Amino acid sequence: MKFGILFGVLALMFFAGCVQPEEGNGGEAKVADNIPKFSSCSAIAAEFEKSGNRGGYWGMEELAMPMMATADAGGMAKSTNYESAPDYSETNVQVEGVDEADIVKTDGKYIYVISNNKLHIIEAYPATELLSSLELGNVYPIEMFIDGDTVLVFGQEYYQYGYEEEIAYDYYYPRGDTTAIQIIDVSDREEPEIVREVEFEGDYLSSRKIDSTAYFVLRKYQYYIPENPVEIVPVYRDSAGGDKEYEQIASCADVGYLPPVDARSFVIIGAISMEDVDAEITKEVIVASGENIYASQHNLYVAEVDYDYGPMPLVDEVLGGYESTEKTIVHKFSLDGQEIDYLGSMEAPGTILNQFSMDEYDGYFRIATTKGHVSRYGESTSMNNIYTFDEDLEMAGELEDLAPGERIYSARFMGKKAYLVTFRKIDPLFVIDLNDQENPEVLGKLKIPGYSDYLHPLDENHIIGIGKHTVEAEEGNFAWHQGIKMAVFDVSDVSKPKELHKVVIGDRGTDSYALHDHKAFLYDHDRNLLVIPVLLAEIDEEQYGEYVSDNAYGDYVFQGAYVYDLTVEDGFELKGTVTHIDDEDAFDKYGYYYYDYGYAIKRSLYIDDMLYTVSENRVQANSLDGLDLVASIELPNGVKDI
Repeated sequence: MKFGILFGVLALMFFAGCVQPEEGNGGEAKVADNIPKFSSCSAIAAEFEKSGNRGGYWGMEELAMPMMATADAGGMAKSTNYESAPDYSETNVQVEGVDEADIVKTDGKYIYVISNNKLHIIEAYPATELLSSLELGNVYPIEMFIDGDTVLVFGQEYYQYGYEEEIAYDYYYPRGDTTAIQIIDVSDREEPEIVREVEFEGDYLSSRKIDSTAYFVLRKYQYYIPENPVEIVPVYRDSAGGDKEYEQIASCADVGYLPPVDARSFVIIGAISMEDVDAEITKEVIVASGENIYASQHNLYVAEVDYDYGPMPLVDEVLGGYESTEKTIVHKFSLDGQEIDYLGSMEAPGTILNQFSMDEYDGYFRIATTKGHVSRYGESTSMNNIYTFDEDLEMAGELEDLAPGERIYSARFMGKKAYLVTFRKIDPLFVIDLNDQENPEVLGKLKIPGYSDYLHPLDENHIIGIGKHTVEAEEGNFAWHQGIKMAVFDVSDVSKPKELHKVVIGDRGTDSYALHDHKAFLYDHDRNLLVIPVLLAEIDEEQYGEYVSDNAYGDYVFQGAYVYDLTVEDGFELKGTVTHIDDEDAFDKYGYYYYDYGYAIKRSLYIDDMLYTVSENRVQANSLDGLDLVASIELPNGVKDI
């Protein structure tokens, strides 16, 4: 028994990539005029060897999921290059002026959709017509940017040793997954053309676009130490200039590292111009890790989690105690066109939830973390914190020990304030004052049933929250999730925030892409318009009789977009719903999985007075006035019949 516990702990340490850092403690800043470099290929290989990366095989690599996902977000565009173009919605982003890649984009005249391994271009204004569907080859597209007559697609391309081709060198194992970047000329929307393809060894993590420059971050786990250390550096190839051969992204002497060195993976940071598609791509290769990124208009932040193990009562008899403490290391890079410079790193105790846990404002970097763990039945050790760092990357302020025993479910920094939602049984909304960045403090808090997965500004004094309604469990220290809950919080009196309006959609099992990806959330203040995709589950009370338990799931009865008129005065007024599932009895016939057969609405946007909804197989236009169907376009390779 003791041996089993010991083995499990050691295995956990290994697969978590736990490496004792050579330098640095929580809160310590490490600033560099430029990124430090390795002295040789052997030095890189030795660092990976020291970290325990001594073998791997195809299939071990963890696939990075694209990040789903701080003033005005998802703003309304007021001008385009098209004569008399109408107003239209843009991708819901975290930072104004910093675009985020997505599966759907519009410029007010055309809608661009990536689905079924194609780029589809629809003329949406004033007509509604599918102009083209471009095959993207062996690339599985993830998301894209648009810029004038250029579309840039990020995708994943897979290679296996012994099949189509080897990535590079004569290895006895595959190098791993490849991120493909395709630059597409769409000046002729009926005949779009791929004009450049670049492939990087590594998984796509995330990207941002500022003006016409797209910045991207990739991650390549390294499990195998080659006999020849020269071959350890990831490879790439670029179709520009007709060169189709793979080569190393950088020489060993140009590979950097981010202290403290944790040699689990390479991180590749790049910049590519969408204005000059033939321009050289900026590339930095770094031995580091990365889980989340945040970008302002001038800086990029890459966050990684570092675990340090110490005493843990559970295995006290075996190891004398061993407990995990974690910290988030954030690396800062300046962005200026295609120039990327490393500025240094910061450390904060705890781990972050997602990109909204980070922010930059008035020269300070702010971060919200949770430290410790939450237990349903045992003792929870978690606590939640906010830290601020100055321009020298030194910790300037801290606010710790918020909501002990809970963890952060959503965070949003808005100028001189921050809003946190923590949860275990009820939903505390914290209003944090950051007017004095070096002395953050709690101004007020509100405790209500449920929680919010995402917070969005409605106006200066009101916030929209979307998450789940909950009911406290009779036994255990937790609550049962129920239907989707949306609320408007009034924070005009910061000392006494209150829930002004709320609406609960469906029963337990109801879900929405917007709970997991902010880009599925459409809100426009000027139009009082709120649209979210919903997978609706409802409980048939006749099936359960008089008693329906709090953990009972509903049956799926609908998937589509819920369209609301939202005002501070009247709250959520449902205007109606839109669906791409034509068969009203589809869920009864085909059950749970039907909604995911290509007709699940994932995104919505508007152009002028038209609401467009997008699924894998369809783009549909409904009037915003009464939601009357105007046009429906089937996308090629769509599944029309089950």
